[in-house]
Amino acid sequence: MGWFTFLLRDFARPFLPFKFRGERVCGFNFDGQPHRKATGRNRFLDSNGAVYKCELGRLAHELVRDSRGSLLRRLECIYDEILIDEVQDLSSHDWEIVDVLLASAIDIRMVGDIRQSVLATNPRSSKNKRYAYAEAVKWFREREARGVVTISENATTWRCHPQIAEFSDTIFDSSWSFPTTRSVNSTVTGHDGVFLLRREHVDKYVSRFRPQCLRDSANSGKSFDLDYMNFRLAKGMTCERVLIVPTSGITSFVRSGAHLEPIAAAKFYVAVTRAAQSVAIIVDDPGNSSLPYWEPD
Repeated sequence: MGWFTFLLRDFARPFLPFKFRGERVCGFNFDGQPHRKATGRNRFLDSNGAVYKCELGRLAHELVRDSRGSLLRRLECIYDEILIDEVQDLSSHDWEIVDVLLASAIDIRMVGDIRQSVLATNPRSSKNKRYAYAEAVKWFREREARGVVTISENATTWRCHPQIAEFSDTIFDSSWSFPTTRSVNSTVTGHDGVFLLRREHVDKYVSRFRPQCLRDSANSGKSFDLDYMNFRLAKGMTCERVLIVPTSGITSFVRSGAHLEPIAAAKFYVAVTRAAQSVAIIVDDPGNSSLPYWEPD
């Protein structure tokens, strides 16, 4: 089940009366928000009794306390083990809930790639902001230091060509202490690795290689008439080749090695690692980059 379904089914629906007597969950309000000064019941539920998505994590966490142990005991009776995939997308009060689960009798296993932290369950909340997006790695390392979790790193990619894997490792600087990626992709196509591409050659490149064209947002790449997909939406995809229209930050990174902010780095990392065989980045001036240019025959 999805994370929101889990919180609705096993936290909000059974235990809402412990917090608001006589109330029950009558739906899920995905887009709405409570009035900024709303309190009590109106903080969490709209006029129809639907739980606001942006407040579901907080409600679920408070119900752990308000149920005086009943919620947690029920979870322990239902589940021997809980597996959380894409754990890097959790945010805000979700981290409090995971702490509760880790302290329970349930075995908790979590899987994720911190370098792909481009989505968040509650991006507007200030709760646990220090663990937002790629900064979530701090949450895990703090708890590993306390003996609460054990981190097992898998640094093998079956998707990306070795040169793509090597380049992707440079996107986050060494202070993040991410492991070196090992590629087991041995496919050879004659156009493999990471390349720079001048604007004048974009049309010929697209015609020859048919890459998936990626951009940061709708405001990027307006000077090219290409079939784009935004970085965030490409998450989870595998493409043989990608063509990236860079932001100014990505261009600076390519030209000088100036590292990106965590969210921008994660989005660029997602874009680069969609490719199995080749990545092309549109940059006219290479600066200090050692990446080769692709040029038409």
